[in-house]
Amino acid sequence: MHIVFAASECVPFAKTGGLADVVGALPPELVKLGHRVTVYLPLYRTVRPFLPEELTFAVRSITIPFPYYNRFAGIVDGGVRDGVQFYFVDCPELFDRDGFYGPKTGAGDYGDNAERFGLFCRAVLEASKQLGVPEIFHVHDWQAALLPVLLKTVYYFDPALRTAAVVLTIHNAGYQGWFPPNTVPQLLLPWDLFTLDKVEQNDTFNCLKGGLVYSDYLTTVSPTYAKEIQTAEFGEGLEPVLSRRHWDLRGILNGVDYAKWDPAKDSKLAAHYSPKDLLGKVECRRDLLHAFGMSEVADTTPVLGIVSRFATQKGFDILAQIADQLTERDVVVVALGTGEPYYENFFRDWAARRPNKVAVQVKYDDALAHKVEAGSDIFLMPSRYEPSGLNQMYSLKYGTVPVVRATGGLEDAIEEWNADLRTGTGFKFSGYHAGDFLWAIDQALWVFEKDKEGWQTLMRNGMAKDYAWEHPAREYVEVYNEVLRRRG
Repeated sequence: MHIVFAASECVPFAKTGGLADVVGALPPELVKLGHRVTVYLPLYRTVRPFLPEELTFAVRSITIPFPYYNRFAGIVDGGVRDGVQFYFVDCPELFDRDGFYGPKTGAGDYGDNAERFGLFCRAVLEASKQLGVPEIFHVHDWQAALLPVLLKTVYYFDPALRTAAVVLTIHNAGYQGWFPPNTVPQLLLPWDLFTLDKVEQNDTFNCLKGGLVYSDYLTTVSPTYAKEIQTAEFGEGLEPVLSRRHWDLRGILNGVDYAKWDPAKDSKLAAHYSPKDLLGKVECRRDLLHAFGMSEVADTTPVLGIVSRFATQKGFDILAQIADQLTERDVVVVALGTGEPYYENFFRDWAARRPNKVAVQVKYDDALAHKVEAGSDIFLMPSRYEPSGLNQMYSLKYGTVPVVRATGGLEDAIEEWNADLRTGTGFKFSGYHAGDFLWAIDQALWVFEKDKEGWQTLMRNGMAKDYAWEHPAREYVEVYNEVLRRRG
């Protein structure tokens, strides 16, 4: 089977979130299962260092029409990596910028994003006609969601593309691609698309909604999130469409790249360890505390770790409510991340007020993130919602016990500790309330302090879990096969 991925991000070329990890990890696993996979990405400025100085064009020029002018895109051959063919859509005036969706200065989104990603989707379709039409187009989030809209309208009678099907993956329903109504003529789409049952929502052009309507099948990044986005609380206004299409919606939990995240061989750690020999974790804890400038922390004092984007979605509003109560306990907290200025300032202020209890580094640092995962005893993820999440799965592998809110991928990946049966991998709370979060932390602290043997079992239970990408890759193949079966 030939599968074409169209996405706006992919590690190592361009990343702002989990989308990039999925598009980087899933295609090689599909290749291992015997499939042919091609990935199309925009040729951003950040991509250039990964390519030869002299670009090789698979397609020199593709004409992309707009109402009063044409743009011209080239398709750059990015070579084969881990069995996956990469192509980059080159249109310098649209993609050669300092940010992916908006300026790095944080001044909002680019005003021409509809044109940018509309061109990207058309270029993928046109390039595929020359470089290989797949059985399945697998598109990701709103930036690629116009591809199924185009395929089922403008390109409907194109004989080269008639047999191709589309699977759309929703990585976060909160990001939908809203644009003004004149986006319809701007992208040379028929006006009959701009209705409530197609792409219109609250008098805006909604890219993700169009993709939901016109794709053959929908997936999202965890089974629980697939259920949640059919409700008003999590659907972000798209719950009517998602509920109508619930038979075509499947949640598949993201995987983990254990080549990079394994304490037995992680080059970023001060020492290695495994479920059979946990001694190295003690050295990792010592190294972590040193990296955060924490001294004279007793071995009996648990280290609570946080690696996150500092944002309301991640639950830091309820953490702020219990911050002082938490640091009255015998704990230390280390936090790493960047994000919304309000929460960056909250963490800085918390650390300033309790310097012997809290340390924060406001930055993105991959090596330090590994140290936090390995050196912490408990990992905190109180997210308001979490479509999939990866840090809870990293924590399990590193023997760091997660305390999470029971939502999305956190609910799916973490099993509540049962002291009687000695089963489970962490601690969960359901209500989005500060008191519930503190209660869950206290449950973890009690086991850490009072039941040393149980804590060792809890750690090893988590380390035994296998969330490798091989498993979700097989589920995606099942989806592809189901789509092809339906199309006959």
